[in-house]
Amino acid sequence: MAGDIDKRIEQLRDEIRRHDHLYYVLSQPQVTDQQYDRLFAELKQLEADHPDRVTSDSPTQRVSGRPLEGFATVRHAAPMLSMDNTYNADELSAFDERVRKQLETPDYDYVVELKIDGLAISLRYEQGVLATGATRGDGEVGDDVTSNIRTIKAVPLSLLSHDAHLPDVLEVRGEVYMPTSSFVELNRVRTEAGEAPFANPRNAAAGSLKLLDARVTASRNLSFFAYAPGQASEALGEDHYHTLERFKELGLPVNPHIQRAGDIDEVIAICLGWSARRTELDYQIDGMVVKVNRFDQREALGATGRAPRWCISYKFPAERAETVVESIVVQVGKSGALTPVANLTPVALSGTTVKRASLHNFDELQRLDVRVGDTVLIEKAGEIIPQVVEVREDYRKEGAEPYPIPEKCPVCDSPAVRDEAEVRLRCPNPQCPGQLKERLRHFAGRGQMDIERLGTSLIEQLVDKGMVESFADLYRLRIEDLSALERMGDKSAKNVVDGIEESKTRPLWRFLAALGIRHVGSQSAQILAEHFGTLAALRNAPQTELEVIDQVGPVMAESIYAYFHDAQYQALVDDLLAAGVEPKAGQPRPTGGALEGKMVVVTGSLQRYTRRQIQEAIKEAGGKASSSVSKKTDLVVAGKDAGSKLDKAQRLGIEVIDEEQFSRILSGEV
Repeated sequence: MAGDIDKRIEQLRDEIRRHDHLYYVLSQPQVTDQQYDRLFAELKQLEADHPDRVTSDSPTQRVSGRPLEGFATVRHAAPMLSMDNTYNADELSAFDERVRKQLETPDYDYVVELKIDGLAISLRYEQGVLATGATRGDGEVGDDVTSNIRTIKAVPLSLLSHDAHLPDVLEVRGEVYMPTSSFVELNRVRTEAGEAPFANPRNAAAGSLKLLDARVTASRNLSFFAYAPGQASEALGEDHYHTLERFKELGLPVNPHIQRAGDIDEVIAICLGWSARRTELDYQIDGMVVKVNRFDQREALGATGRAPRWCISYKFPAERAETVVESIVVQVGKSGALTPVANLTPVALSGTTVKRASLHNFDELQRLDVRVGDTVLIEKAGEIIPQVVEVREDYRKEGAEPYPIPEKCPVCDSPAVRDEAEVRLRCPNPQCPGQLKERLRHFAGRGQMDIERLGTSLIEQLVDKGMVESFADLYRLRIEDLSALERMGDKSAKNVVDGIEESKTRPLWRFLAALGIRHVGSQSAQILAEHFGTLAALRNAPQTELEVIDQVGPVMAESIYAYFHDAQYQALVDDLLAAGVEPKAGQPRPTGGALEGKMVVVTGSLQRYTRRQIQEAIKEAGGKASSSVSKKTDLVVAGKDAGSKLDKAQRLGIEVIDEEQFSRILSGEV
């Protein structure tokens, strides 16, 4: 009996490792999420029943159960040196001349790699099992972040042997990064939760890897590419290119866009080509890395005190635009965060017109010394978020004064307090009208209760006149109350009241998303609604039940449990129910639909559907709607003026259909 249990545990571990490698490294999944979850649940139960069988490299052991008190330090067996940078083709040619001169031969080639904009990491495998993961630090000593590294599904906890010999010791150097799609989703969730968004994916990845609670890191969807060996008990290949090929055999993720180049002209062509194509990727790159391929030639070239002579980084020029700061305002978020925002003279940048740029916090405002009237350079951090990166002080007008750090909330005059954990100023007054307005905007928004005609200007009036002090007050408004307001009238007032009335029976997931529970966005709300079905079941759920729900985890579970057991929020929910709000019970996720298990991306303008309608149709048919095209995408629905997503889908050979074909699939005609 014991032998059968041991055999089944090993079978499950091997099967889960294989599927992790197929999904996270090769982007070639062979089972549905539900099938994978069943395998994982069986292994987890067997290990719970037989704790003496648990091993450190089991797939169930990726996330540690308790936060660390701090990070230990690790001395790298081989230094993690930095690289010299180049910024144009002439500098690349000069690098090649130095290589040729020192090697005294033209017989050498290069390997050209994407320079992933993330955090350099060293992984140490002993007897094929992950022993430690450490940050680069100062190149000699880094922080031991093993517990966080283990949460990254792309990092194998044990190397694949394929019955072949594994090195006794193998250090793997690589880059931890956050996919762009994950970065966008993380910032959306943080913004909904009243937390400060990250400035760019690199900061998000670095911040996530340095968290003391690995459970939070696990929720951040980090990934990893291996790009070089460090210390190794034996050579894996005759040169760099073949070593990377051996990495793949061991189950390590290697970027698929690595290329060999016979000479510097090929190198330059590859670099310039990726400079134009970098936005096609679902991760950020800030340049290319050029390496001499042969190890013996690298040894001959050697290194300076800080950087090898056999490699160099080609940095892409950032797209920037010059504009003028017309004003600086302080926004009050729904959790009280005070954020300085620069209003700009409109300017075109990376395909959009930019009118505003976040200054993130007041430390950043002081560091840049942005003043009203300044001419500034802006760029999109991670190609996404507009930010001020430089002030043209030579253009500064005489008399321009530094922007003062607010001592009070600009809305309610409460003394501002400093949140050291997030380097932010906050308004501590939960009754602040500014916070209330933001909470009401969120509550009534399209992704939440979707209350038509309850816009920003009306919310401003309702709060300023003391007519609404809570969510529930919205449901007590009468036509005669509203018709007396500016630019309303009886007909407009009736439309608003009808919209509020209609929202009383919104689906449970919308209600949960509207409440503004920390860490809970629309996707998490849908998962909760599908799992519990009713609001009462969720309110009464123990934290342990919440923790085991797929894509919820301990951190979100703690936040949800705390919300529904806080007297203030209990009263808020009870007040909404007393006012007539009756969220519709959640429906289990459909199975067996026309799009069962398929990842679907919608791009372009649609005629038959709104974007929300088609996303809900995809979900009802058993599919998953995604915002970006990748190898994991099964289907793209292309409307009018479809752009880069359509181009990428065609390059990857992904099936593309139009709205009419999509409708026929849903109706079962095809």
